[in-house]
Amino acid sequence: MLRRFLLLLPLFFFLLANTTAAADSVQVLVLPFEIHADQDLSYLKEEIPKTIREDLQAEGAVMVPPDSAQGVAASASDLDDVGTLRQTGLEAGADYIVWGSLTRIGDSISLDTRMIESVGTKPVYAVYEAGAGMESLRNIVNQSSQKLARHLFSRDIITQIRVTGNRRIEADAIERVIRSKTGDVLRAGEIAKDMKNIYKMGYFDDIRVESETDPDGKVIVFHVTEKPTIRRISLSGNQVFEDDKLRENLNISTGSILNIFTIKSNIDQLQSMYKDKNYHNVNITYAVHEQENNQADIEFVIEEGNKVKIDKITFLGNTTLTDKELLKLIKTSERGFFSWLTSSGELNREDLKQDAGRIMGHYQISGFIHAKVADPVVDFEDEAIHITFKIEEGERFKVGRIDIQGDLIIPKEKLMPALKIAKEPFFSRETVRQDIVSLTDVYANAGFAYASVSPLTKENRQTHLVDITYSIDKGEKVYFENIEIVGNTRTRDKVIRRELRIYEQQLYSGSRLKRSVRNLNRLDYFEDVKVDTPKGSADDRMRVKLEVTEKPTGSFTFGAGYSTVDKFFVTGSITQRNLFGRGQTLKLSGQIGGSSDLYNIGFTEPWLFDIPLSGTVNIYRQTREYDTYDRTSRGGTVGVSYPIWDYTRVSLAYRYDITDLDDIEDDANDNVKALEGENATSAVTIALTYDSRDKTFNTTNGQYHRLAYTYAGPGGDIGFNKVVAELGWYIPVFKNLVTFLHGESGTVRQTSGYILPDYEKFYLGGMNSIRGFDYQDINIPTVNSDGEDSEEGGLSYVQFNFELTYPIVKDLGLVGVLFYDTGNVYADESIDIGDLRQSAGYGIRWYSPIGPIRIEAGHILDPREDEDSSAKWEFSMGAAF
Repeated sequence: MLRRFLLLLPLFFFLLANTTAAADSVQVLVLPFEIHADQDLSYLKEEIPKTIREDLQAEGAVMVPPDSAQGVAASASDLDDVGTLRQTGLEAGADYIVWGSLTRIGDSISLDTRMIESVGTKPVYAVYEAGAGMESLRNIVNQSSQKLARHLFSRDIITQIRVTGNRRIEADAIERVIRSKTGDVLRAGEIAKDMKNIYKMGYFDDIRVESETDPDGKVIVFHVTEKPTIRRISLSGNQVFEDDKLRENLNISTGSILNIFTIKSNIDQLQSMYKDKNYHNVNITYAVHEQENNQADIEFVIEEGNKVKIDKITFLGNTTLTDKELLKLIKTSERGFFSWLTSSGELNREDLKQDAGRIMGHYQISGFIHAKVADPVVDFEDEAIHITFKIEEGERFKVGRIDIQGDLIIPKEKLMPALKIAKEPFFSRETVRQDIVSLTDVYANAGFAYASVSPLTKENRQTHLVDITYSIDKGEKVYFENIEIVGNTRTRDKVIRRELRIYEQQLYSGSRLKRSVRNLNRLDYFEDVKVDTPKGSADDRMRVKLEVTEKPTGSFTFGAGYSTVDKFFVTGSITQRNLFGRGQTLKLSGQIGGSSDLYNIGFTEPWLFDIPLSGTVNIYRQTREYDTYDRTSRGGTVGVSYPIWDYTRVSLAYRYDITDLDDIEDDANDNVKALEGENATSAVTIALTYDSRDKTFNTTNGQYHRLAYTYAGPGGDIGFNKVVAELGWYIPVFKNLVTFLHGESGTVRQTSGYILPDYEKFYLGGMNSIRGFDYQDINIPTVNSDGEDSEEGGLSYVQFNFELTYPIVKDLGLVGVLFYDTGNVYADESIDIGDLRQSAGYGIRWYSPIGPIRIEAGHILDPREDEDSSAKWEFSMGAAF
């Protein structure tokens, strides 16, 4: 830049040499102008000279005040009296005297301006300008002033502007940023501005300006030297990032203009990438390799250095909580022995910022209501990072008096036990917030949708107690004015409305509104359900707008899988869960496996007669190979169910089944041999089911209970009474750890005059009952009429399962499981809890993109003489693709 400035200095001084000297010595007196017009324009007598003075002063002349001209009263009364004017100028100390007149005839205006030197014999310099209309007067005066200035300072006129040296950049593009134009007075300041404008284009390394003289003025020539273009961009020294990854963050490309500032900006961007990966000692430079044809290669030279990790985390000011306790609260950690393998010790700015909030939050829920945690200080020291948290704990406060005031719709004595803050040893803002939500929900469920709960706290620094008063303003009761459903192009309105627990003109209820949304989500017809509750036509009215986004509910699946029971199998199905938008389900499915086949067609109407009475029709054909016989069943089921409480349904079903037993082995039990051939079953089942699980696979919360009674008899060959009860709880324990407690028991009795088949009795063993035992391996040993050792099912059974599940990779649905199973079957209706078989084991479950997968291993804890206690692995997989 200094070199360019020095190149410009000769021209600058050349242009200003005469004008500066002239401007410093030229004193100009402008006299009032005479006005010749057919209307009163006398005000112009002073306005025209005033404008000329301003124009000449802007050009560098020194103006002599008009009142210095004592020899002329108001104007030059005799324009030909040059001697008098010169004398007046001398007396006023002016080098030049300007005077003149304005003439207006009709719409025509002419301005006659004269100028003469006070000393000398040079003739009068006259300027004549004319125009039409008073609106042109300003321009006429300015043009006259410019001519006077040129005469005063002998300034040159720009007769031509040329651009040379450009090869890629069009001359027109350069000339567009040059403000000086042909015909302008040559001014050094304007030329300097033009140079800056050309530099700002960013395409040039050097700019020189020259002037050439011609008979009419000056020719200005801008000589430009273009920057080279980038031919190739290369990187060297990088190991952490691939070239392609680094190039993604460069905003320069081959063919673009080489701009040093842009290159430095790109270096900053690359350094940020490395520092985000904790390479804080990275050093990046660049080299420019000049090539032919005004091109250049750019090389980014990278010295990555070593990854810098956190060596020490220091806490200052903590007296109540130890460093060890605080370290457990934050995500940021010091590097450990295996930090080369894990991410421990790596600096994450976002985590670090949130860590200060985590520490602050923990203090505030522990009674330190005035605790302060400063932004952590990060110090980089060679190959290590030191982080310091500065803490001001302040005083610790316990909970003092608790009260509720304001609009009470429930007696205070009934509201107080629900407040969690009373059970806290120390004051906690988070618990207070939870209490506010709880109280607000109580009022919302009573119709006060806009109830406000404000906590008023009073600190006592002597006793270190905080008194809390929950002030309640219930507002008005609010009613649902109307419910609008939008977005459902296929699903009928009534299918959606029947799932709602809110109704138009009904009193507002927050819990029923939430339950309505949950019901719609459980339908699984919609990708998204949004709720908006704007105010209605009055303050006590609320509108509900439900916006649903539908998703496909029909599916075709074809799959394959493997299990230790069925071996390899293939399966396929066609399902429509929202048939014709009516919420009905139609499913055709089939499965062919190594030991079983199943074909099924089913139809479900969830709302028979427009009431929540679900009706189901199912027709099936199934074959299964058992150890001692083959069984083929074909039949159908007709059933209904009705909700009686939340998550609770009662169901009634009738099943008619014809079962054919064949390929019976010699060691089959006598019951199986007696049933060889076809046998009909006519059975009725009534059941009570409670299901509040959040999902059916990898469940994390909820319960599943079922009690079922089956009676078989009239209309068939088979007759029995069977009762089965099942209880299951999914309980979150700590963070993502879930406990599953499960128990089952059942009993079956033969009906007089009918047959109780072995396949209706109870067996245990396998992945879905007592793991570690083979399928149906827990049974009743017996000897058949042929003297062969055999086995048969029990008339009663009991089963308990205990599981601990924890997500290994939560986002992938990969879960680890530990389990303990126990249970047994019995030859009669009595159950002996003291005689239970036991197993324990472990496994993984994965809700994969191709379906749920289970891999589990069980060990028999009480092996008998012919049993192996080593791990028995079981695997099952179902897929749809």
